[in-house]
Amino acid sequence: MREWSGKRYWLVGASEGLGRSLAMIMSRAGVELVLSARSADRLEALAADLPGAAHVVTMDVADSASVAAAAEQVGEVDGVVFLAGIANLIKTQDWDADKVEQMFDVNLTGAARVIGQVIGPMVDRDAGHIMVIGSLSAYRGLPGAIGYSASKAGLMSLAESMHGDLRHTNVHVQISNPGYIQTRMQDDNPHPKPAIMTPDKAAQEVFEHMNTDAFHKAFPFAFSLVFRLSRLLPTGLYESIFFRR
Repeated sequence: MREWSGKRYWLVGASEGLGRSLAMIMSRAGVELVLSARSADRLEALAADLPGAAHVVTMDVADSASVAAAAEQVGEVDGVVFLAGIANLIKTQDWDADKVEQMFDVNLTGAARVIGQVIGPMVDRDAGHIMVIGSLSAYRGLPGAIGYSASKAGLMSLAESMHGDLRHTNVHVQISNPGYIQTRMQDDNPHPKPAIMTPDKAAQEVFEHMNTDAFHKAFPFAFSLVFRLSRLLPTGLYESIFFRR
C-alpha cells in the first residue's frame, strides 16, 4: 500500500469524467492535488468540491509552451497522473487529418510533453510516480479507430520503455488500460459498449492499481481479456473476429 497522506500529485486532464472521480478519491486519501486541463471553470469547481488542498493550473497539453509554463508553476511533485485524451472514431476512408493529428498530439505527444517536464527531477532525486491512462484499444489495431488506437498503442509503448529503464529505481511507472467509461468521449460512439463503467468505478480501479507495485492493469478484467489475448492470435483469426464491422 502506497503512503498518500502529505503527497503532492499533478493530475492532467482532471476537469471531468475519470479525472474528476480520481481527484475525489485521491483528495480523500490525503493527497494535495494540482489540477490541470484547459477549462479553468471546471477545474475551479472541482477544487472547491474536494475535501483536501487543491490548486488549479490551466494548461493545453497540445501546446509545448503551455505545458512548460504550467510545469514551472506546478513545481516539484511526488507524482503525475496523465488522463488527458481525445477519441474520434474515424475510418481510413474518411481520414480527417486535423482530428487524427489532434488525437496523436493530445493522447501521445501530450503525455510526452508532460512527462518530459517532470521525469528529470524525479530521476535526479530517485523518487517519483507516473501513472498514464491508456485504453484497451492499444493492444492491436482496430478498424474505425484511426488515430485513437494507434496513439494509445504508442502511449503503452512509451510507458513500457520507461518502466524498463526505471524498474530498478524508486521512480515508479504504471499504466492503466480501461475499457468503456461513461464520459463525453462516448457521446459519438454508435457501437455497443460492453461492460461500460461509471467514472467512479473506473477511478477506483485506477486508484487500486496505483496502490500496487504492478506496472500494468487492464479492466474490467473479463472484458479486457478479449483484447489482451488478441495479441496471441494469428493475423487471420484476429481479423475474422475484430474486422467484421
